Amino acid sequence: MHTPKAFKIDNQDQMFALIAEHPLATLIVNTSEGLEANHLPLLLEKIDGQHTLIGHIAKANPLHKHIENGSDVLVTFQGPQAYISAGYYPSKQVDGKVVPTWNYTAVHIKGEITFNHDKDELLSIVEKLTRSQEDQREQPWKVSDAPNGYIDTMLKAIVGLRITIDEIQGKWKVSQNHTLENRRGVIDSIKKNGDEKMSRLIDYR
Repeated sequence: MHTPKAFKIDNQDQMFALIAEHPLATLIVNTSEGLEANHLPLLLEKIDGQHTLIGHIAKANPLHKHIENGSDVLVTFQGPQAYISAGYYPSKQVDGKVVPTWNYTAVHIKGEITFNHDKDELLSIVEKLTRSQEDQREQPWKVSDAPNGYIDTMLKAIVGLRITIDEIQGKWKVSQNHTLENRRGVIDSIKKNGDEKMSRLIDYR
């Protein structure tokens, strides 16, 4: 990922927070069949002192047959993003030397993938993924709410995966390369569009 200095993020906690808030990842792998991308939610946890992503794919997905355990993979997460019109910048009225752009936040992770077919491990992964999304609900659904036989059948239809994190890279392209006046213009404009998340990211001072 091309990351100019102005947009580079080194704060690991900040990157991990984006992953927690936007867990739907793109898993990119160079398989025996060529490049392949899969979209799946992943959960960050620490296993034996190593930051790791966990999740699962359908057993019908041939990915676990196309690559071996220990294969290198790339995982991307994307947070808030927004189109930025050149008309948002007050400097447009001064010299017109502005162009549209796109603001976004992203985290890229490189690591090694391991697949798992153990029933207890699969159940643990499913329960953790479920809790990460359900715990904030007023009446959270639990895996144990479903009949045991049904859950056993569903577990047989998935393959667990873990990705150990070897390298992490963050990019926050949120108008840092513009003057304070132009950033204020962008904040005011996107607030009018109802985009509070991006406005807060731009208003980083």
